[in-house]
Amino acid sequence: MKRKHFKSYIGIALIAFSFMACSDVLEEQPRSIYEPGFFQTEKGVNGGLTSLYAHMRYIYGQGYYFNTGLTGTDEYTYAQSADGNFRDMDLSGVGSITPSSSRSDVLWGAAFPNINTASGIIENAEAVGTISDALIAEARFFRAFDYFLLVQTFGGVPLDLGAGVLKFNTNPVRVSVRNTVPEVYTQAIFPDLLKAIEDLPENPRVTGGVTKNVARLFLAKAYLTYAWWLENPNSIPTYPEAARQDPEGNSSDWYFQEAYDIALDGINNPGPYALQETFYDLHLGANDRNSEMMLYADHTEESEYYNAASFSWSNGAAPENFAAWFVTWNYTTIRSAKDAAWTDEVSSVQREAAQAYGRPWTRMAPTIGAITNTFADKTLDSRYDATFVTTFRGNWKKGGVTEEVLYNANGLPVSNGDAILTFLDEDNANVVYPTQTSSKELAGFDYSNVGGGTLSGRSDFVIEPSAISRLRYPTVWKLGTYRTDSGDGLGQPNGALTRPFYIAKFSEFYFIAAEAAVKGASVQAGSSARELINVIRARAGKWNWDNNGNVAREEDNSAAMMAATPVEITIDYVLAERSREYFAEGYRWFDLVRTQKWEELAGSYQIAGRERLDRQAQTINRTIEKYHYLRPIPSGQIDGLEMTEAEKAEYQNPGY
Repeated sequence: MKRKHFKSYIGIALIAFSFMACSDVLEEQPRSIYEPGFFQTEKGVNGGLTSLYAHMRYIYGQGYYFNTGLTGTDEYTYAQSADGNFRDMDLSGVGSITPSSSRSDVLWGAAFPNINTASGIIENAEAVGTISDALIAEARFFRAFDYFLLVQTFGGVPLDLGAGVLKFNTNPVRVSVRNTVPEVYTQAIFPDLLKAIEDLPENPRVTGGVTKNVARLFLAKAYLTYAWWLENPNSIPTYPEAARQDPEGNSSDWYFQEAYDIALDGINNPGPYALQETFYDLHLGANDRNSEMMLYADHTEESEYYNAASFSWSNGAAPENFAAWFVTWNYTTIRSAKDAAWTDEVSSVQREAAQAYGRPWTRMAPTIGAITNTFADKTLDSRYDATFVTTFRGNWKKGGVTEEVLYNANGLPVSNGDAILTFLDEDNANVVYPTQTSSKELAGFDYSNVGGGTLSGRSDFVIEPSAISRLRYPTVWKLGTYRTDSGDGLGQPNGALTRPFYIAKFSEFYFIAAEAAVKGASVQAGSSARELINVIRARAGKWNWDNNGNVAREEDNSAAMMAATPVEITIDYVLAERSREYFAEGYRWFDLVRTQKWEELAGSYQIAGRERLDRQAQTINRTIEKYHYLRPIPSGQIDGLEMTEAEKAEYQNPGY
């Protein structure tokens, strides 16, 4: 897809949306610009606050930004139809990350106008006289939220957008000075989140609104990330250059302890949040906005206007939720036949607006290691089955094909709902794949246009984990399309997703506390790293549905899951558990950068090629330099600065 470049200059009051709170939902109303006096009215404050929630849709669910958190990690590489947006991020020699190619520009362009809006609310709301501290705290949360994303991604960023440090700016400015990482954390992120915890309510004022515990989660995560930054175990450079010292004189150990304590506070004071009973229930489309989901970029099936996207078509751009398409291969190329001789082909797995299917773009493919190593346990642990689509089932009747029976692998008949293509849980030496010389005429029922193999007696084509390729791979069920308006047909799979895109979950409190404990935080009785991780693993062992088997499965493997947890938890183990829990949700690059494990865990990966017959895993090496731990400042920002070339060069992160 052709990339669209948008220039935005920090400090400029950019086009935004004004929103008014109404009962328990946020109603959007277009507004061209925020004027200085706008936030000195109750309507203006309410409008600005709703804008803060809406801005998350320009970051989360935006497929190209989604790619920056996953491609190039041990979870994902580029797929067959990937363009430079994905190849560049892979760092495997097929592209390179540059200020003009890095899709972290999505974050930069969305965050700074939002920060300015938040500052406008914070600075002016008190003058209204009727605005509660709790409402102002929502603005403080979002200002910290954006700065936390920015500092993790780019290093130090500007706190002064043209009117002074953390001041609301209304005048266009073309100069900028970057603050250091410690300044961003200690002057912006920590104070705002601490005040937000103090002033926010226990329960959200609107559906999906921020609360004390949402602020606790992000403060604990910020403390954890800053502690790693201070420790700097692998001597990763920072920029702008700054000593790895805290202005308050606190050590990394102090911050690890604070991260543990705040996370445990969040667990012990959950408010309206709680873990779901099963991992499947957590991600089931019909159960969206459940108690575990603490923050999300929302969308709706109730109204195209409030969904900010058509129900039937998509531009593939923010504020739409279209990230799931990029990790979906083109399963619609699967063919079966109307007769056993295979003379009349038909699309047996058609594009459908259902959670297992949706719109395929084939831009990002999971690595073989993610399937075989990260998800090594596919029997006791439910997370593999409730993360991926590994069984593609016939749905041709919904698409108007009238045959009750089609013919598939081994010339065997299949009906609607039967498995047509299956990714096996483990390799099987008995799988027979098509060869270079085979064709429909020569191979008959052994032919698979996507290179699937056969097993004697099975009517579905099969692919082993070691044969996962850039062409075909398990797709991501938990992010998939969910619609209730499809009736008995295929629905409208080309419209952007109407589901919320999840940003923060209650489960992460357990991971933050466990990671801090591994790093030496003093733990409370019953809340050691192993005990915290085992809360998550116990849930992962509970099944109520076999997603890919499409059958009920009432099974509790919690005891076995907990028994299999190592006595001594390491950072590598925490990271592996985080990947199992949050696979394909955009966490991974941040996790690997925070712990400085990126090169170690993702420096090479395995996958087969991009053609139909490619099934031999290749080992691909990545070149991950230390400067890659920061993304480049977008060229749109640099080009818009009215500064000398030397000053612009100094503004950019080294290496780019």
